[in-house]
Amino acid sequence: MNYEEMIKFAEKASENAYVPYSKFPVGACLLTENGNIYTGCNFENSSFGLTICAERNTAGTAIANGDKSFRAIAIFSPKMDNCTPCGACRQVLNEFKSHEGLDVITNTSDGIKVYSIEELLPQSFVL
Repeated sequence: MNYEEMIKFAEKASENAYVPYSKFPVGACLLTENGNIYTGCNFENSSFGLTICAERNTAGTAIANGDKSFRAIAIFSPKMDNCTPCGACRQVLNEFKSHEGLDVITNTSDGIKVYSIEELLPQSFVL
């Protein structure tokens, strides 16, 4: 699957977001080292600390299905150009990056932008 297709899957997933408070839908599409694809969206809760980002929702789905090595994740929000993961999501994604690394894909007005997880989370915490 190419990165353009992944952005389209993320865009479609964003349509299912449950965001009555922020009105900020986000969708994600994750490609695992095994070649599997997972999608997810953010969902909010009136107890804001219980809100789950699209990236962690998608990662959790992959993990629940036995995939624990991630090659790429595409993130889309109709409300923001170049929507990148929050700090918590960056840490979670870094934990499950493949041996080759993890590409983080976003869409911009100039086209697709690709970051490495190391660019987004330099000097990350690891055990």
